[in-house]
Amino acid sequence: MTPPPARPATGRWIEDWDPEDEDFWQRSGRRTARRNLALSVLAEHIGFSVWSMWSVLVLFMSPEIGFAFTPSEKFLLVVVPTLVGAALRLPYSYAVTRFGGRNWTVFASAVLLVPALAAFWFIRQPGTDLWVFLLIGALCGLGGGNFASSMTNITALFPQRLQGWALGINAGGGNLGVAAVQLIGLLVLATAGSAHPSYVIAAYLPLIVVSSVLAAWKMDNFAAVRGAPGAQREAARNPHTWIISLLYVGTFGSFIGYGFAFGLVLQSQFGATPFEAAQYTFLGPLLGSFFRPVGGLLSDRFGGARVTLATFCAMAAGTGLLLMASAQSSYALFLGGFTLLFVLTGIGNGSTYKLIPAVFARQAQDAVTSGRDAEQAFARARRLSGAVVGIAGAVGGLGGVGVNLVFRSAYSGPVKSGEPAFTAFLAFYAVCILTTWAVYLRRRPAAPAGDGRDAAAAAAGSARTEASRV
Repeated sequence: MTPPPARPATGRWIEDWDPEDEDFWQRSGRRTARRNLALSVLAEHIGFSVWSMWSVLVLFMSPEIGFAFTPSEKFLLVVVPTLVGAALRLPYSYAVTRFGGRNWTVFASAVLLVPALAAFWFIRQPGTDLWVFLLIGALCGLGGGNFASSMTNITALFPQRLQGWALGINAGGGNLGVAAVQLIGLLVLATAGSAHPSYVIAAYLPLIVVSSVLAAWKMDNFAAVRGAPGAQREAARNPHTWIISLLYVGTFGSFIGYGFAFGLVLQSQFGATPFEAAQYTFLGPLLGSFFRPVGGLLSDRFGGARVTLATFCAMAAGTGLLLMASAQSSYALFLGGFTLLFVLTGIGNGSTYKLIPAVFARQAQDAVTSGRDAEQAFARARRLSGAVVGIAGAVGGLGGVGVNLVFRSAYSGPVKSGEPAFTAFLAFYAVCILTTWAVYLRRRPAAPAGDGRDAAAAAAGSARTEASRV
């Protein structure tokens, strides 16, 4: 058999891609996959920054620079991009299977110039109506869709045993975009003051161009990423798709919802100034992003379900700290509790996404045990995993919308406190704990003694090993 080329032509469609073949992986596959991963992380990182930009810009918007928006209107400005970004994740996940990883990354990166340039112009026009910023915020939601297309692409590029690591690096690098734009906001506040929000946006205009050019120059399209017709419909009929999506609401929904709202919560709960809020808002998303690969690595070793269960238990405890801090009006304890929650959401994001390939690999293993062809069974598992990445990403993003709406309701009410919101989050984490245990950790019935696998199953050996670590 003629081996695949050691270095495929960049930008061309790569038809032969089998990361489970160890010889191919060591000879050329690993290098190609890692190059595409690095550029995918860059594009997704900038997409996240544009998506979450309004969590920073609202801290600048005050009557002193011509924007007399209420706290409720500011919460609305962070809800809109969250909603649009979540809604776009499903079509973005499909688009990468239709147009290819390189082609779609180039488009998804370049199109971010539209909302960035619009925001740069109108944020310098005092008295601009709220609806204009809501429209620009909706366009910034395009950056949120990048996550789903990037993750769908990366899922097919790495062998099963490395998917927890690869997905964690990809998602963690993207999540860092939330912390990065908030850190830039802090630097602008510290050096230029609160009258220049356009400086935050200006920092990203050249980065968007660089990301688009690098993707066009160095990335590849992979035939393995192409989705078979009806893959998303088939995935939608599988109950595990919606169970994992529910858990991802608890992890990623919390991460992105807290990341967008943290600065406004500090202003509303403790009357923090823009500079005081910006001093801390970047820290939580930064730690959460760094710990996402840790969640993937822990799941590679101990199983995604165990790590996810432990994470939700700890998140419930962290939410209890926030309730205590709110009751005592303790700024330090409040910051500590929120920082802990960000770290835990990062770990949970990695472990929950690790469940996707592991659960479908286990279903493939069960199919082989029942006499199905191993190669077809594991090919189906990989195809469904890519589809579920998009669905779970979209539903999880909607969780961020819910978090911000709950905060908006809590701080717009007569009490103007976050305690009702934290109580609601605590109840939801309890649901996630019970769901994880009941579906993925209760003892399964013993498998039949004869497994009935044929020789073709040998090529999927590593996938079967990982399937046991759900």
